[in-house]
Amino acid sequence: MENEALLKNRLTELASRAWGRGAWVFSEFLTLPEQDVLLGLKLRYPFELFGGLPTSERKIACFGSLELCGYEESPPVICLKIEPVQQKFADSLTHRDFLGALMSLGVRREVMGDIEIVDNVGYLFCLESIAGFIAENLASVRHTTVSVSPSPPPEKLSAPPPVTELVVASERLDAAVAAVFRLSRSQAQELIEKEQVFISGRLPKSTGLDISPGAVVSVRHYGRFVYEGVARETKKGRLWILVRIYR
Repeated sequence: MENEALLKNRLTELASRAWGRGAWVFSEFLTLPEQDVLLGLKLRYPFELFGGLPTSERKIACFGSLELCGYEESPPVICLKIEPVQQKFADSLTHRDFLGALMSLGVRREVMGDIEIVDNVGYLFCLESIAGFIAENLASVRHTTVSVSPSPPPEKLSAPPPVTELVVASERLDAAVAAVFRLSRSQAQELIEKEQVFISGRLPKSTGLDISPGAVVSVRHYGRFVYEGVARETKKGRLWILVRIYR
């Protein structure tokens, strides 16, 4: 993340520009720590975060509103499908493979959002301004020849995963993180204390924070899940909670 003071100034300037012009203004993609900075600014200007999917981690800030601008404008984000030309002979491609191939083209990380992989096909969310360059110049990932074209995200990404039921002692964040990722409570607390856990783009204030239904919990290097709430209580006072786990 860039210097926090500079980031705050940049985001405030974008918001002020939208307010002053009465027109939509969009940032580049923000990481989770950068989103936390934005959400902590408590700007009086309207904005929303958009990454392509409800559970996207990297998102752009969309400064504006129908009331302010007098019109709606879609976020300038497009999904590119990066598909092996001959799947039968393709390498088994990872997130690192796709990102490395894109970075080798000189594409800045800030203009690219999440990269999702379904059946060895990569789906990249990126700014519209860079989509044409990527489609024209990305020819291979590792040793695999690929084709690149705009595409809606597949149903596997758009549709939420099934609900999973887990038993926890309470609705505390550390208890939920430990249960979802099969960690000890102390391991979950350590991740939170090291600022590796985010709740809907915000850093939690404490390990003992209760989470609310609808919260998207992202844990660096582990994955993310959507908390759906409590299903029922056991006879011993423990809770069956409902989550949708994204890997």
